[in-house]
Amino acid sequence: MCLAYYIHDLSPFLIHFSGGIGIRWYGVAYLAGFVIGILLYRRLAVRGYSDLRPDHVADFITMAALFGVLLGGRLGYMLFYDTARFFHNPLVIVQVWDGGMASHGGILGLTLFTLWYAQNHRISFCNLTDNLVVVGPVGVFFGRCANFINGELYGRITDVSWAVQFPKEILFYPTDRLQAVLDRAGEINPSFSSPDAIIQGVDSSPALRAYLATELAPRFPSQLLEAALEGVFLFLLLWILRTRVRLPDGALTGIFFIAYALVRIGGECFREPDAPTTAGLTRGQFLSLFMIAVGFVFLLWSWLRPRYPRAWKP
Repeated sequence: MCLAYYIHDLSPFLIHFSGGIGIRWYGVAYLAGFVIGILLYRRLAVRGYSDLRPDHVADFITMAALFGVLLGGRLGYMLFYDTARFFHNPLVIVQVWDGGMASHGGILGLTLFTLWYAQNHRISFCNLTDNLVVVGPVGVFFGRCANFINGELYGRITDVSWAVQFPKEILFYPTDRLQAVLDRAGEINPSFSSPDAIIQGVDSSPALRAYLATELAPRFPSQLLEAALEGVFLFLLLWILRTRVRLPDGALTGIFFIAYALVRIGGECFREPDAPTTAGLTRGQFLSLFMIAVGFVFLLWSWLRPRYPRAWKP
């Protein structure tokens, strides 16, 4: 029996003014993660889990988001996944409205910024990172949801009943197949003369939807799976450990690196590779192996030099 799969037709804009101008879900996702991150971190600081004073949290998170997450995430994406385009035109790094953020790059950028901040403000680096990794998955959750809304970073081909057909798949078609799609779409409506026009016209043309239903492959909505694993699951795990278990500074950071790497490696099994594989591993899985090693370093450091937050001191 042939299933009628959902054809992705969500707009990347929350509010669209004209052309490429408007309020995008991608920006809203980062803003939501930023605001909720501040509120959660302040709560941890008030309860004595952080060496950072509650009135300094907003400034720290703001700078961490700008110089750590955004800059690191964007630079990481260009270096890990789009190297050729970056070296051809380095200014492409500022085109964040087109998407393209690497979580591994964001984590690395955030770690380096936090190290700088800790040294300049004479605060425990491990204490800062322990609290950051608790609130960080909230931003990851919203970011993955934005990936789904944008119809990007979709999953592998499947036949499950809840599969989704993503029109952006045509952007990666071979030239001859893409031309065949353009010719057929042009017969439906001459305005569908480019891949972007086809993608944008899905929600307004039943005939185009009917044609794409026969053309596009059904795929896992892996963005939502990653949102659940990297966002919801990791946040609940780390929040419970932070507030219920007496752990030395650095241990929670180590747990995050290892847990994030494991769920990312598992989630990548359902996600279409967006870069050449390495030894049979996707780029995300390969980079995650290094995170596991870093996680064990943090755990070893916390065990050798135990230091506890104020909330756990007698």
